[in-house]
Amino acid sequence: MASELDAYLKDVRNNLRLDAASEQEIISELETHAEERILEMREAGLSDEEAAEKCLGLLGSARLVARQIYEAHSQGTWRQALLAALPHLFFAALFALKWWNIGWLPVVLGVAAATAIYGWCHGKPTWLFPWLGYSMLPVVITGLLLLYLPIGWAWVTILLYVPLVIWLLCYITIKVINSDWLYSALMLLPVPSLVGWFVAAELEDKFTGFNLKQLNEFAPWIGLSFLILALTVAMFLRIRQRHLRLVVLIVSETLTLVIIASAGSLSFPVMLALIFLILASLSGPALLDHWIRQGSRHAIT
Repeated sequence: MASELDAYLKDVRNNLRLDAASEQEIISELETHAEERILEMREAGLSDEEAAEKCLGLLGSARLVARQIYEAHSQGTWRQALLAALPHLFFAALFALKWWNIGWLPVVLGVAAATAIYGWCHGKPTWLFPWLGYSMLPVVITGLLLLYLPIGWAWVTILLYVPLVIWLLCYITIKVINSDWLYSALMLLPVPSLVGWFVAAELEDKFTGFNLKQLNEFAPWIGLSFLILALTVAMFLRIRQRHLRLVVLIVSETLTLVIIASAGSLSFPVMLALIFLILASLSGPALLDHWIRQGSRHAIT
């Protein structure tokens, strides 16, 4: 009886996709409920095997139970939705009001990093993940700037820098994936937009950095793209169903790509690169989650 119930509860837990504390609490409650039902059936005259089989049959498919529990516990509050949308709103205001060129960008990045560290050290709440994405923005910008170094220095620096960045991204992504890979995709949501606008604005040269004139022309469109990201995050946290959350992310990235392509004259190879980056930011966490779960199952068996 115990082995059948343990296997069922393990199957439910593998499909829950909630944070560790919530999963532990839910599984404990479900186990207590199942044991009480089995005890009642045994007192009614059923054998241990019959009672366990009937109880698990009444509970239903482990995947269905996990999905129902997920939908009941995964919806964020409006307060959490607002907190999660704030970094996108900050960047939307930064460009729409053209504050980015008067020193506010480092302030916003500092706030994002401090908020991400606070959330990371306080249980990784659901509003944390968009802040994590922006806290890694300096890492992304530095990597892009390395491409504009002289050829010899560029290769040396990139060979040293890229492995470090990949390790950092994988470490953070794996930590986030332990709760739900969709939150990793949510964390990476602004990356294609940031890279796209960076490329669209081009670089004037390695000393002056961004092409200021083009950024000023793009500012309203950049603000609009980040506003779309803010609405996406709010909808993501308020929606219960996982498949709808994924649809929201896909639609958001598609709209952002359309806005970037409409505002800037991107070449076909650049468009393909951005599409690949979007696909990687959405499918990469899912594949990594699959490999991690497969590895843990093989390790157990």
